[in-house]
Amino acid sequence: MNWSLVRMRPGDPFPPADQALPAETPFPGLLAVGGRVDVESLEAAYGQGIFPWFGPGEPPMWWSPDPRMLLAPHELKVRRSLRQSARRVMGNADFSLHVDRDFRRVMQACAAPRRDTAGTWIVPAIVEAYSALHARGLAHSFELWYANELVAGLYCVARGQMVFGESMFTRVNDGSKILLMALCGFCLRHRLGPIDCQQQTAHLGAMGARPWPRPMFLQILGQALVKPGPPSWQYDWSQFQRDCAPWL
Repeated sequence: MNWSLVRMRPGDPFPPADQALPAETPFPGLLAVGGRVDVESLEAAYGQGIFPWFGPGEPPMWWSPDPRMLLAPHELKVRRSLRQSARRVMGNADFSLHVDRDFRRVMQACAAPRRDTAGTWIVPAIVEAYSALHARGLAHSFELWYANELVAGLYCVARGQMVFGESMFTRVNDGSKILLMALCGFCLRHRLGPIDCQQQTAHLGAMGARPWPRPMFLQILGQALVKPGPPSWQYDWSQFQRDCAPWL
């Protein structure tokens, strides 16, 4: 069977997510190429279960994989070593937990080169577009600081009661995993979720995420979009300790 890829121009509407390339093609989940990565296109994309992912020098590529990796906050798996790390960090007064203290800086840290990856998909256009999304209150960062140094962070997109995990980084042991615990605790507090982890990986599976068929994901997304999000995106250690008590 021949499969055609949609080529978009700036301002074009996205095709339906179920038109993404299937598993037997070289790029399963790829829906469209082209268009523009800006705050308007991101709002439209996430509302339809679509996200951008492309490398430096490449045109914008828009994806909607099947299956879709989702993490229900209450299903987060916390190993003993992570539990110990979280307790150690909470017990050190030099560590502080913040939300949206420096969103752009978190994105830039996530975009920095890493030993285990050849490049980054967080190109400058992505940083600018998601920073604009953050300015509209639709993207947020969970941050771990040591004194005045940002040592771990993750950022996500939020629409209604749906949360889309994007990327994370850490410079301390288990820092990003502790922030994932914080995000799950925040979601439990405000009845958000599941968290869209986008693509299936063994690491996400070990943390409790499960693959869901795309039609089910789109149904969950549609229901979550029409519900109100949290009134505030503030979070601290006292809230973390209460919400994450089952894991601690």
